[in-house]
Amino acid sequence: MSSDVRFTDFKSDKQPTWCPGCGDFGTMNGMMKALAETGNDPDNTFIVAGIGCSGKIGTYMHSYALHGVHGRALPVGIGVKMANPDLEVMVSGGDGDGYSIGAGHFIHAVRRNVDMSYVVMDNRIYGLTKGQASPTSREDFETSTSPDGPNQPPVNPKALALASGATFIAQSFSSNAQRHAEIVQKAVEHDGFGFVNVYSPCVTFNDVDTYDYFRDAIVDLDETDHDPSDRDQAKDKILESEKEYMGVLYQDEDSVPFEEREGVEGSMAEIPDGAPEGAMDLVREFY
Repeated sequence: MSSDVRFTDFKSDKQPTWCPGCGDFGTMNGMMKALAETGNDPDNTFIVAGIGCSGKIGTYMHSYALHGVHGRALPVGIGVKMANPDLEVMVSGGDGDGYSIGAGHFIHAVRRNVDMSYVVMDNRIYGLTKGQASPTSREDFETSTSPDGPNQPPVNPKALALASGATFIAQSFSSNAQRHAEIVQKAVEHDGFGFVNVYSPCVTFNDVDTYDYFRDAIVDLDETDHDPSDRDQAKDKILESEKEYMGVLYQDEDSVPFEEREGVEGSMAEIPDGAPEGAMDLVREFY
């Protein structure tokens, strides 16, 4: 940990190839600011990215990073954290990567409550594959592959997280730089699995869920009397379909991370010489 780190220290020398105006620029900047503000530095940070436009983020950030398999970023991130609990692990992905093929891993990552953060760039569309409806697309959202809309309700990832036993659920907007960075920082500081769904508009393929739409629709929870420690209040806000909320929806202040609960400590890279006692007998039994 260092107090001398600036968010620009997390910028790599690779130039992003996202479309001009893509919400992922703001999402990434907020992630870097949150990491710097919490005293992390590139040498103790590990970014795991999924597949999709958001999956490029590990290349654009200066840290340890791994570009995982579609929908499998979370189990990779959990493995990294278990192997070295001293690392700051941040997993990033998109709504397609996290809430479709990766939905099963999302549920179990939430309930394990490993001390890491998960930032999802939710643009309500598949952008990298040129504009198909995603799990969070509106029921009537028209695309070239669904001209009449998906005709099914969108996935509510916050509700899925709450039902799975989440200890931290938040939502931000990539265009609101200060609030977005603050919210991601709270996820990083949380003792447990910090989940942030980020409205990150796709300017190329989604002309419905635009910057203007979110600016008009978003309600900042900091400007209300919402109590994030009240699970019932959180449930009401999460299930309210008429408003788009920004801020910490729910946080369990008594959260105990998986590592602490299970006694996981120390880096597995620091393995003493020789096999553990009885290990070879176990190998021979199954070899």
